[in-house]
Amino acid sequence: MDYKASENIQDLQYFGEFGGVNPSISDSSTYTFLSAKTMFDTFEGNTEGCYLYSRHSSPSNLYLGEAMAQLEGTESANVYASGMGAISAVILQLCDSGDHIVCSRTIYGGTYALLKNFLKKFNIHTSFVDITDLKAVEAAITSKTKMVYCEAVSNPLLEIADIPTLSELCKKNRIPLVVDNTFSPLSINAAKLGADIVVHSLTKFINGSSDCVAGAVCASKEFCLRLKDVNDGAGMLLGSTLDSLRAASILKNMRTLHVRIKKHSENSHFLAQRFEEDGLRVVYPGLKSHTGHSTMKKQMNLEYGFGGLLTLDVGSLDKANALMELMQKEKLGYLAVSLGFYKTLFSAPGTSTSSEIPLEEQEELGLSQGLIRFSIGLDNDIHRTYLVMRQCMESLGIINGKSILTQKA
Repeated sequence: MDYKASENIQDLQYFGEFGGVNPSISDSSTYTFLSAKTMFDTFEGNTEGCYLYSRHSSPSNLYLGEAMAQLEGTESANVYASGMGAISAVILQLCDSGDHIVCSRTIYGGTYALLKNFLKKFNIHTSFVDITDLKAVEAAITSKTKMVYCEAVSNPLLEIADIPTLSELCKKNRIPLVVDNTFSPLSINAAKLGADIVVHSLTKFINGSSDCVAGAVCASKEFCLRLKDVNDGAGMLLGSTLDSLRAASILKNMRTLHVRIKKHSENSHFLAQRFEEDGLRVVYPGLKSHTGHSTMKKQMNLEYGFGGLLTLDVGSLDKANALMELMQKEKLGYLAVSLGFYKTLFSAPGTSTSSEIPLEEQEELGLSQGLIRFSIGLDNDIHRTYLVMRQCMESLGIINGKSILTQKA
């Protein structure tokens, strides 16, 4: 990969109203027009660069959208009040009653619930497949399929989607490939690999400070304008537009994204290697033992590493809960959902972020109740972190000297 997203983002410069190094925040819900005809044309979608109403867009949202488009290498991007706001806008823009979606079997629990349960109200149905099995994906596509949806790195099992191959399959069937790239900004440029539409939860790595909820859709200029159409734009009519103050805050945090992603990846890779050496059941795309390691490596930007997430299976929910509580007590991080924070965050996805998936389906996926998902933080001394984490595991009998929790057959 030779696409330098970080350099493109750094090249974006906006002067504030009075020459500030940050763009001025547009603290208005509505905007004036110099002529009535311009207002009419704006409602009709025939003007560009004019602001109508903050639910439609605002200067602050435009700046953040341009930065997101630079990040993914797309023509345009819209920003939303949450990742789910972005995802729902895309799906409802592309699908009508009676339509069908092919989706990865392992995705964020909220997305799963939207596709599996909520969209049935609109007679939109979803087939969940192993996204790494291209034959299964192709077999699931029907004449009513309107998109293939997946996560570049899946939540929580960290399966790796082969985006170029999926893109070829989608082009063959004349349907868009929609990729959620929340887990791997900069590490993977999904649009450059062939995704037609890329969605993000800006809440996570891109913002990086766990102080807001936001989302984005990166796509063609034509599709982003469709989402904002006053007559049938899902983004406009669902009312999920991001607040200008938050857009400005996220844009400032994006300036350090390239530095943070490198450190998240560096720390995660170090811990994953040590845990694997200890004999723990660790899953991390940077390990050669990961089934998607070669797929990840061929489509990633190497300088940003394999990402900031890893999972450990400690065998049971009781052990997982005990370990997380102890790690929080030892100030190693927080027992909390979400990711991309400067401190390590850990949770048992089977009873939290993936709890929307029925237990029997979790078991079929290999989502153990003892699985812990870690979003590794920006620790300066990651070796010390490892030693304290290991002590926690030893005290709970997960690690006992050189012997380890019994491996699954």
